[in-house]
Amino acid sequence: MSRLLIGLVILSWIPFAAISGEIPEADSVRGDGLSDEWERYPAQEMMTRYLRRLAHEALDRREAHYEEIKTPEQIAEYQKSMKQFFVEQLGGFWEKTPLNAQITGTLDFKDYRIEKLIYQSQPGLYVTAVLYLPNTPPPYPGVLLPCGHSDNGKASETYQRASLLLVKHGFAVLCYDPFDQGERYQLLDAQGKPRLGGTIGHTMVGVGCILLGRNAATYRIWDGIRGIDYLTSRPDIDASRIGCTGNSGGGTLTSYLMALDERIVCAVPSCYLTTLRNQEPQDAEQNIHAQIAFGMDHADYILMRAPKPTLMSTATRDFFDIHGAWFTFRQAKRFYTRLGFAERVELIETDAEHGFSVQLREGMVRWMKRWLMHVEDPLTEPELAVLSDEEVRCTPQGQVGLLDGAKTIYELNRKIEEQLQQNRQQYWQKTPRQAALHEVRAIAGIRPLEQIPSLEVVKMEPVAQEGADRKHLILKGEDGLYVPAVVWVPKPSPSEDFYLVLDEKGKQAVLGPDGVGRELTGEGHVVMAADLPGLGVTARPAGSNVWSTHFGPGWQDVFLAYMLGKSYVGLRAEVILALARFMSELEPAGIPRRIHLIASGEAGPAALHAAALEPALFDSVKIQKSLVSWSNVIHNTITKNQLVNTVHGALRKYDLPDLAATLPADKLIIEDPVDALGNPVK
Repeated sequence: MSRLLIGLVILSWIPFAAISGEIPEADSVRGDGLSDEWERYPAQEMMTRYLRRLAHEALDRREAHYEEIKTPEQIAEYQKSMKQFFVEQLGGFWEKTPLNAQITGTLDFKDYRIEKLIYQSQPGLYVTAVLYLPNTPPPYPGVLLPCGHSDNGKASETYQRASLLLVKHGFAVLCYDPFDQGERYQLLDAQGKPRLGGTIGHTMVGVGCILLGRNAATYRIWDGIRGIDYLTSRPDIDASRIGCTGNSGGGTLTSYLMALDERIVCAVPSCYLTTLRNQEPQDAEQNIHAQIAFGMDHADYILMRAPKPTLMSTATRDFFDIHGAWFTFRQAKRFYTRLGFAERVELIETDAEHGFSVQLREGMVRWMKRWLMHVEDPLTEPELAVLSDEEVRCTPQGQVGLLDGAKTIYELNRKIEEQLQQNRQQYWQKTPRQAALHEVRAIAGIRPLEQIPSLEVVKMEPVAQEGADRKHLILKGEDGLYVPAVVWVPKPSPSEDFYLVLDEKGKQAVLGPDGVGRELTGEGHVVMAADLPGLGVTARPAGSNVWSTHFGPGWQDVFLAYMLGKSYVGLRAEVILALARFMSELEPAGIPRRIHLIASGEAGPAALHAAALEPALFDSVKIQKSLVSWSNVIHNTITKNQLVNTVHGALRKYDLPDLAATLPADKLIIEDPVDALGNPVK
């Protein structure tokens, strides 16, 4: 029998033993490489370390699978499966509608001309673009150039230079504005000025897209697909010779488009491709749901299109890791070699920082000429006349949002949600409750209680507390996932009511002078307060930057979980269930006790899931100052710290009020709900 912690006072009725029996001595739980992880690393790194470990394990499995793919038949099956998964995670695409393209102006130069145009990728969703055309006899090979994250989009000097170098070598080039850049800002103030933009705007859109089972990338890819539709519709452009290139965020879109659109013959993604093993999550469209869990790494954007010509354009000092880029290139090279076309995939690297530098632009044009013109010759970028933002403006007032009939992506998402709301109502009316809750469990990623690992005490520290025994615990669930907690046992004899109290500010908010813990203990109840994953001491440090303000300090961890097919709501709900079971099994066994759950703020959605899926665990549930509904997120456009509350595709089947309705009215209290900005809701 293991020795008890030295100096630990064990109450006769509650030794705080988990179901495994005794509490081991502190020294015996700090040497196995995982139990002592809590001691060796800052608590605020816990979620990053835990999720990164899962990611590496998944990527190890992917690489083992890659090594098994040898024959052309296996490759074809792999490509089919990967493409199908990719499109499913994007939520599928829309029916193609008329582009209604309008040329709004032209500019003529010595050896090329420019057409300024607007097309509709969906009805009312306007895309502003510039088409560069050579002053030589058509037809021309066409190149789609999606922009990176420049505020002025297609007017950016970098993308103008890339387009100009292409057009001077005989290519037609369509360079278009991404949404929330250039002339396509989605939210304008009363003066017609952007309220949000760039990567922040993309991610704000992405929050709502996740709940709908879509992605910000779905809209961005569709804009590009429709851009290719426009290029191939023109008689002066050769539809059999289409290329695609872009840098940074444009490299992301080039990677996606070249994987999904068969019409792209030749592709040059720049300053993006690496491996998810080395890369931190970026803005919303760069994170595809469950892609790591499924085994879709950056290399797969090339593998999906093999053996079509692809040039990886990289920079030595890029924040997209160059070692990861070479890893991806080697995988692609071996894949192409198996198909007998090793020469169709290459890598160019320049000793520079992130950006579509001149060497990369020159290499890109040489690659396009090789495969779309069958021309091999050296070239050097000449002096190029870059135009002003005003000169390449396509709209009368500089923003598509000021055009008649213009729609925003927020509006399109609201329309989707309104239809889903009708579907949800019918679903919950017609579907047996247990079957519906089974679907909830699958969507949120919450295992049945018997499959959730039990919590193990790896550290315990008694703290002097007048009128109560107070013990600080570190509980370990799955490898690398720890739950700091505090248990208060009132003296002399506690009641049979045990309270599990979870606050978005962590256990210290429960313990403080104004915390509910003191009040409940004073009434004679046992209280456990815990830090759910990513809250309390396990939260990322609160930052003052705009990302933390809009999406919370742990937004990158949330996206990493998202790429693993996990939601923070699901992760936290499982921890809540494990905590409730831990409380119910405290010694002595068989003594009746009632478990009451109180959760506030960010802890609320997870608590509601836990209670709805395992109602027998809880005698009562109180949710305070928590999000009123996911539908509210969609209808609020700008939201605050709602990324952590999202569950991919949840609104296809259920909303938070649907979960609340599964619990008896006398068991659930929802107090002071808030909207997606944290404001009180009646």
